[in-house]
Amino acid sequence: MKPVDHQLWRTALLPVGATIQQAISNLDESGLQIVLVISADGRLLGSVTDGDVRRALLKGLQLDSAVQDIMFTAPLVVPPELGREMVLHLMHANKIHQLPIVDIERRVVGLHLWDEVVEPANRPNTMVIMAGGLGKRLLPFTEDCPKPMLPVGGKPMLERIIERAKSEGFCRFIVAIHYLGHMIEEYFGDGGKWGIEIRYLREDSPLGTAGAISLLSPRPMEPFLVTNGDVLSDIRYGEILDFHARHDAKATMAVRLHEWQNPFGVVRTEGITITGFDEKPVYRTHVNAGIYVLAPSVLDELVVGQQCDMPTLFERIQRLGQNTIAYPMHEPWLDVGRPDDLQKARSQYLV
Repeated sequence: MKPVDHQLWRTALLPVGATIQQAISNLDESGLQIVLVISADGRLLGSVTDGDVRRALLKGLQLDSAVQDIMFTAPLVVPPELGREMVLHLMHANKIHQLPIVDIERRVVGLHLWDEVVEPANRPNTMVIMAGGLGKRLLPFTEDCPKPMLPVGGKPMLERIIERAKSEGFCRFIVAIHYLGHMIEEYFGDGGKWGIEIRYLREDSPLGTAGAISLLSPRPMEPFLVTNGDVLSDIRYGEILDFHARHDAKATMAVRLHEWQNPFGVVRTEGITITGFDEKPVYRTHVNAGIYVLAPSVLDELVVGQQCDMPTLFERIQRLGQNTIAYPMHEPWLDVGRPDDLQKARSQYLV
């Protein structure tokens, strides 16, 4: 879910002491079709639209009348963590084109626009896709085909990842390649066929999920996404990027809840004393989903061309006292690492 640009939505804010004339000027200048009236500490007090202004003028109010006399004091709002599908549903059900985002103290932190929900604007952020692995566990499928190019539902997995990201406004991609990388380059080229830009990182030897990004040149100017090229998911790439920004994180890792049931009855003991029983307990843990958002500055913690995996990079950032966070996923997700995973993926994409 992509809110309006972090700076643009601020132009819709108007202090409670403003006039109707100032509200009209705000509507004209911002182009957002809504004014958000706020208190001195940024809390949302009400909203004003062009219709509210026109009705006020018909009632005889003057342009120097207070904006609070015409504002709607109970606008529909949503919290920052609400996903795109629910935002879309609320806007459609309530026939509104603007939906303010507020925090727990009702301070305005963003604004959803209908056009941005239905057709997200292009994002400046880069997506890096790790596609250089040998795919040994998928032999013999990967004998003459790099794993990300294995077809799923008539398309290479890598193409499905790229198309999903493109649908959310991403247009800059970097693909890290090694094993049979020429096949990936020949298929995608510079990305022009898809209306995007694709560049390549060529690993002389496998550098791991984090080591490859040490080769980025020039460095991204904005937070960038990193995803494994064998992970198929319905995750909203834009939402994890926005989540990273809202929490002022240096590094964000998408995590999935993994459940495992012990097939045996568990006996709890203290020394030789039995203290209780758990019949086939279920254990729940968060596992790495292979999708990340990183601030450009984290590249300082990598040595160019040196092997490193992503958990190690996160540990280095943590030791510096910098903010590393988890993005809990609930969307369908599949790591296509083994033949049965590939078969499962293909059964889900019979299109």
